[in-house]
Amino acid sequence: MKKEKVLHIITVSFVINHFFGKQFLYLHAKTGNEYHLGCSPSKEFLALSEPLGYIPFEVEITRNISPIKDLKAIIKIYKYIKANNIDVVVGHTPKGGMVAMIASFFANISKRIYFRHGIIYETSKGFKRFLLKNIDAITGGFATNVVCVSKSVRERSEKDRLNDPKKNVILGLGTCNGIDTESKFNPEFADTNKVELLRQQLKIEKTDKVIGYVGRLVKDKGIEELIEAWKFIKVKYPNVKLLLVGPIEEKDSISEATKTTIFSDESILFTDFVLDSAPYFSLMDIFILPTYREGFPTVSLEASSMEIPVIITKATGCTESIQENSTGVFITHEPKDISEKILFYLNNDEIAKEHGTNGRKFVRANFEESKIWNHISENLKY
Repeated sequence: MKKEKVLHIITVSFVINHFFGKQFLYLHAKTGNEYHLGCSPSKEFLALSEPLGYIPFEVEITRNISPIKDLKAIIKIYKYIKANNIDVVVGHTPKGGMVAMIASFFANISKRIYFRHGIIYETSKGFKRFLLKNIDAITGGFATNVVCVSKSVRERSEKDRLNDPKKNVILGLGTCNGIDTESKFNPEFADTNKVELLRQQLKIEKTDKVIGYVGRLVKDKGIEELIEAWKFIKVKYPNVKLLLVGPIEEKDSISEATKTTIFSDESILFTDFVLDSAPYFSLMDIFILPTYREGFPTVSLEASSMEIPVIITKATGCTESIQENSTGVFITHEPKDISEKILFYLNNDEIAKEHGTNGRKFVRANFEESKIWNHISENLKY
């Protein structure tokens, strides 16, 4: 079988560990294929290339709509495809997917795969919604295969006619990559020294209860509602901490009032961007994701794999990431409901522990990364 050169395109290095992990190393060992990764320049992008087994290709891809910059990215990707004799192009997220699919189409690449990580226009309105929806439809149109990261995303894609439904594929029960349940997200193998150092740096006492969040701090993730709910929690439980792991972003920015609370409230611990979020899960007693929009929330799988009960909304994709009242519970976006569900676990240690244990079994059975990588190798064949 001919060894292929596969080019993936993403927008920012923040997603590399979530989207790929050691996928390229695994697939290279199995297929002999060569893996290239295009991404906006950053130190992390270059630093991860050797340990994760990809050839880095720096290309500026904005997450905002920018016709001139987008055209430049398309041209640069096209030239890279031709210069490196790329056989397969895989685009991720609407912007990365759009420039990748257009460039590869004009470069006459026969296998063009778009990963639809979510429904980006789901929380938008008016002209912006119209524009984002059409960008996603254009991307799906240029693709030969569209990987929907959850059943919910596929259903919405077909309902909104984003592309020919025959193109749609789901990897197992969902996700784009699965997670490392055996070493990275395994509570038995947590680096106790590293965890203890983090505990000291963040000033978390052994008697504290920690509610954790991992991801971008933006409106779409329900951060403003979470901070409102927190005002009720900290009054009821003086020894609780809210651990926010991830960067505050300007796009879809949270309010200045919310930022002020995050920075000034001593019970809220903010880390900003971290390259590896795995050790932070060992500090958490409960995980929460009050999101408005997802494709498939990998972070909730990571939390479950670490035996942490999950509190999550019923946003697209989220309904498939937990088993209700077995591995976690659902919430609305109402601060009162969010606080009540947090208090439920704080007041019921045995149930919290049981849901955490069940969560790890659920994730290991369905989302262990090698199972998803085998789906990629066997069904997408790259």
